[in-house]
Amino acid sequence: MSKFQAITSLFILVFIIIFVTYKITAFSSNHSTTDHSTSKNRYTHLQLLGVNDFHGQLNKYQMVSGTMAGGAEYLAAYLKKYKQENPNTLLVHAGDMVGGSPPISSQFQDEPTIEFLNLLHFDVGTPGNHELDEGVNEMKRLIHGGFNKKTGHFQGANTAYSSANIIDRKSGIPLLPPYVIKQMDGINIGFIGAVTKETNMYVSPENRKEIEITDEVSAINRTVKLLKEKGIKVIVVLAHESAKSDKAGANSSGAIVEMAPKIDDEVDVIFAGHSHEYANTVIDGKLIVQAHSNGKAFSQVNLEIDPHSKMIVKKQAKIIATSHHHIKPDEETVALLDKYRKRLGSNFNQVIGEMPEEIRRIQDANGESPLAKMIAESEREAMGVDIAFVHQGEMRKSLKKGNITVEDLYTNVPMGHSVSKLILTGEQMKLALEQQWAKDYENRLQTVGLTYDWEAKAPIGSRIVVLKDMKGQEIQPNNEYEVAVSNYLASGGDNFTAFEQGKLVESGPQVVTALIRHIQQKYPPHSLKE
Repeated sequence: MSKFQAITSLFILVFIIIFVTYKITAFSSNHSTTDHSTSKNRYTHLQLLGVNDFHGQLNKYQMVSGTMAGGAEYLAAYLKKYKQENPNTLLVHAGDMVGGSPPISSQFQDEPTIEFLNLLHFDVGTPGNHELDEGVNEMKRLIHGGFNKKTGHFQGANTAYSSANIIDRKSGIPLLPPYVIKQMDGINIGFIGAVTKETNMYVSPENRKEIEITDEVSAINRTVKLLKEKGIKVIVVLAHESAKSDKAGANSSGAIVEMAPKIDDEVDVIFAGHSHEYANTVIDGKLIVQAHSNGKAFSQVNLEIDPHSKMIVKKQAKIIATSHHHIKPDEETVALLDKYRKRLGSNFNQVIGEMPEEIRRIQDANGESPLAKMIAESEREAMGVDIAFVHQGEMRKSLKKGNITVEDLYTNVPMGHSVSKLILTGEQMKLALEQQWAKDYENRLQTVGLTYDWEAKAPIGSRIVVLKDMKGQEIQPNNEYEVAVSNYLASGGDNFTAFEQGKLVESGPQVVTALIRHIQQKYPPHSLKE
């Protein structure tokens, strides 16, 4: 072979090698299951669907942006629809799923709401303050199952519950697991639950005597450390803490927003609650969402995760209203609601009054709430006293104009508190009124039988100037007065500890029963007026 032929053959061989290598590379690129040109195949896509502050609103609906929304059957339809679209989906909640519930749930110890969550197979949840409304043991019964003398045996929740800062006083360890680990498509996700420390104010001392609610940030960070030691790199906090933002994510505020920079940076997503607001914002690299309340919306959080590093490379969220347009109610949930409607019976449909106008719950510029005043008057009448106090959290909705049913009142005044007659000194009543103002918040009491002047610029604890009874006589510090309050206030609820100093004289009817009697007498139905 000549030198020229050898060079030519070598050139042809090199060309063939280059050509074959190019074709193999091109074929591999076009048919690989890991497409590096897009994130669609390169990353694992996880979806978290979140609900907060449902409050057992199984059969309640409300207008949202001009369309009807809410109701368990519609919330279920949306969650099932979105879950079908991505098999890598987890359902989570951020507390207050029960408590303050309408009769269809409250009259059965909120078991129907837990059945609803079980039907949807919620994966992870955390208690809010209202899960403790009837005490630690009842909360544990709803979660783990057990016996209640009113409803019998209940199987409990199939949701994994977590709370890092509800501490058992006897053992000194969390009452519930501080974290829950879920695996989706080979990715381990750590969930940490936490409840607002304000629970110490909202839950009566009797109902939280077995537990201590500790600092949220410390508990979360301590638990993050445990998860990091296990190699968990995707961490989600379910925080029953307030958050708020505008639609664009700006103008954010709330307790968890303030805590976010102090929380370990390994936390990627925080589901908020408690304040019933809209939130979809990023604070200190942490995505924070809250989907209003009562099932009228839910949070959709989409995560893109590198399957090799197990790290989140992208996260984004939407808050989606459960509009009744363009979706049919979920049939399984409709069957569940029908079952409990039948068990509830027709008594709650009874019309007990007719309101000539709406009686609003919302406070006016002077801090006065017409509905709270009406409740206070009904309590005063029920206990035969001259003075009554009501806290703003006693009622949840305004009273509509027109016919009012028993169910309406049990829905608007759902807490199940009873009326108590106390003896308080004038000084103790003044102290209770001073406790309307604290360092970081204002919590106005509603009163009947009392008038008072107050100075807004005076130091906290010294704002009440003049306090008089209904006859215009000044309240004397050392004199004793009979007053009506709820048993919740009597036990120091909402941080009104002054009422604990009073002497219990008599226990009366439920607050809602006293209100029913008041409305029947003052605003009888049209048929009884004729």
